[in-house]
Amino acid sequence: MQHDTDASLIGHEYEVEVGPVAHGGHCVARTDSGRVLFVRHALPGERVRARVTEGESTSRFLRADAVEILEASKDRVPAPCPFSGPGMCGGCDWQHAKPGAQRRLKGEVIAEQLKRLAGLTPEEAGWDGTVMPAEGDKLPAGEVPAWRTRVQYAVDAEGHAGLRKHRSHEVQVIDHCMIAAPGVTELGIEKREWPQIATIEAIAASGSADRQVILTPKPDGRLPIVELDKPVSVMRVGENRRGEKQVHRVHGRPFVRERADERTYRVGEGGFWQVHPQAADTLIKAVMQGLMPRKNDMALDLYCGVGLFAGALGERITDKGAVLGIESSKRAVEDARHNLQDLDRVRIEQGKVEQVLPRTGIDSADIIVLDPPRAGAGKQTVRHLASLGARRIAYVACDPAALARDLAYFAEEGYRPVTLRAFDLFPMTHHVECVAILKPAENGS
Repeated sequence: MQHDTDASLIGHEYEVEVGPVAHGGHCVARTDSGRVLFVRHALPGERVRARVTEGESTSRFLRADAVEILEASKDRVPAPCPFSGPGMCGGCDWQHAKPGAQRRLKGEVIAEQLKRLAGLTPEEAGWDGTVMPAEGDKLPAGEVPAWRTRVQYAVDAEGHAGLRKHRSHEVQVIDHCMIAAPGVTELGIEKREWPQIATIEAIAASGSADRQVILTPKPDGRLPIVELDKPVSVMRVGENRRGEKQVHRVHGRPFVRERADERTYRVGEGGFWQVHPQAADTLIKAVMQGLMPRKNDMALDLYCGVGLFAGALGERITDKGAVLGIESSKRAVEDARHNLQDLDRVRIEQGKVEQVLPRTGIDSADIIVLDPPRAGAGKQTVRHLASLGARRIAYVACDPAALARDLAYFAEEGYRPVTLRAFDLFPMTHHVECVAILKPAENGS
């Protein structure tokens, strides 16, 4: 029996003044009684009617959607996507904000995380406070960049493809995703029915004409004969006897080819590659400008994926230098070794960074790049990296909170950021990519 003390407040409505943006694609508001609401589909400074979507009377905070805008911000635009809004697709967070306002909001989130978790002002982090748009993404309000080269569709009970609703397993059926890259849209996935399938990942390489779909059947579901509007290779996700996920080739190439820094990279089995067509080159440029590699450097590329930064470093050192990449995914390591086979001085090891790095016996490095998963590198790995005495470290971060936490750990070990750059490589969403360049504090800037 539910007591009144923890009664659900879902559906309850409050009229609130919307406060600052918070990390996660929502803004903070307070009810008259002081209860904190995380409100989606709102903008700072607005007055809205907010309907609770999650929370009980005893919850520390409530989640809510702005269902009516009583006083609108000058940054508000009508959401271009018909599937964006309260209770609908959860893929985008800021369809209702002008493009410039989206970048400002992301900048405010980065600044807030730096202050709260690392105790740094933008100036102390070497950041000018701006979030840069990717090349070609500066579009007028109301227009949406079609940037997403990898889209994960979910399938509803009737077999229709769509995208998941915010914080839900429910599927919002769609006929077109506005942020999907043209190469994904032209496959025509939304036009077909997928009765036996649970999820469909569609990949449109930006470095080649390669197209791939990765199908996960429902339990006991059979794979359909896949006929899409464009040539496409098909992969199937299954489980082996130990219950581990495995990807099998059905037909076509088991990889797509991507391009960055004038090199071709093979990416297999839906392995990690930056989603925005401009992202790989944008990040290589920022990392190389920050690290300034020298010909005889000993370099590390940690969480190296299919070898993006290891390849760029390998091109810039000579036979007196060396690059070691470390990556946990077995398939990504195979791809990295294939991708970098022409670079004699590059070696790739498979395993978790915190386990493999101590085993290598490496006790010093000149430059380091790390691109950790969303959770960050963590204290133990940061401590180990700082002990190697690198003159420069490039930290590529897809999550400003994890970046700020790790910058605090680096500060404890005597490293500080000298520059930080932020790039809007995920327009319409709350995600943002940062590149921080760190140096030993005593060296000055």
